[in-house]
Amino acid sequence: MRAMTYRGPYKIQVADKPIPALEHPGDAIVRVTHAGVCGSDLHLYHGMIPDTRIGHTFGHEIVGVVHEVGSGVQNLAPGDRVMVPFNIYCGSCYFCSRGLFSNCHNVNPNATAVGGIYGYSHTAGGYDGGQAEYVRVPFADVGPKPVPDWLSAEDALMLTDAFSTGYFGAQLGDIDERDTVVVFGAGPVGLSAARSAWFLGAGRVIVIDHIQHRLEKARDFAYAETMHLAEHKDIVLALKRATDGLGADVVIDAVGAEADGSVVQHVTGAKLKLQGGSPVALNWAIDSARKGGTVSVIGAYGPLVSAVRFGDVVNKGLTLRANQAPVARQWPRLLEHIRSGHLRPGELLTHRFPLEDIGEAYHVFSSKLDGCIKPIIVVGEE
Repeated sequence: MRAMTYRGPYKIQVADKPIPALEHPGDAIVRVTHAGVCGSDLHLYHGMIPDTRIGHTFGHEIVGVVHEVGSGVQNLAPGDRVMVPFNIYCGSCYFCSRGLFSNCHNVNPNATAVGGIYGYSHTAGGYDGGQAEYVRVPFADVGPKPVPDWLSAEDALMLTDAFSTGYFGAQLGDIDERDTVVVFGAGPVGLSAARSAWFLGAGRVIVIDHIQHRLEKARDFAYAETMHLAEHKDIVLALKRATDGLGADVVIDAVGAEADGSVVQHVTGAKLKLQGGSPVALNWAIDSARKGGTVSVIGAYGPLVSAVRFGDVVNKGLTLRANQAPVARQWPRLLEHIRSGHLRPGELLTHRFPLEDIGEAYHVFSSKLDGCIKPIIVVGEE
């Protein structure tokens, strides 16, 4: 089969790899039709994530058709069109039984925190991802779900991570009616969080970014007020002035490890890798929240971020909540919103590339070219 393979920072290529085989009775092999390129894939592409090995295939946003199932699989059959959550989880351990699918205890021998993730280095289990013609799906009776006939492949793809993660970020904010919600980052996840904040009762939503076309999308898709970082000498002060001097009730960090805004933090975190990314956006979130407010963190960070204003978290009495999204928990609500006509996650997609051009997809997305917000890879026919 043809598959994207990692060759080092900023270097990927499409190469021939063996079609994955069934390794356990609960496995399925899925023929991929659509795969997303996620903002967190860029952290891998830029060399930010530890233990990303040469030859690894990225891609944790997957829609496809079941090609083969193991002898123990009961809920899927060859020919089923499925959407695959980015989480790999067993469904029965201590954490899965509590809905913490992203923290499954049985799928990742390399960490005590995150569970398994498709195509996200050996720190997340070493599973090859779906930016390929085929992908092995463990615990196939637990994770992947048949795509309803009325749901498009592109809307389904956005539910496998980006929109579900944004919705989860808004949930973590514990939004009360009429709360002011600030979202740092107008990428696909930040835009999804901003749109989702309205579903949960927000009275005001403000999105901050430094790229004009993403702010335009925030106004169009998320119905949000926007602030351009370059237009404010001190974004925290600007937000305080916009919120009666108090700060926001809820702040969502949807940026993560590669935030600009501080030369020192960007160099030590994003360039020299002396910490697990630049904590600029997280510190802005902490400073922008009102006393007693909530900070929700859904941006991806490495394991060590040392320059966080944690004293401010304590002294302001903030609630800090974070996790990788347990995607399947969000699906019932989001599918209801889509079927009712209140939501079209696929509206965030701006670029579509064939698998052979995936290098161009990464370049366009990484460099924010051509108004790119969310690229996907069209791998095969449904």
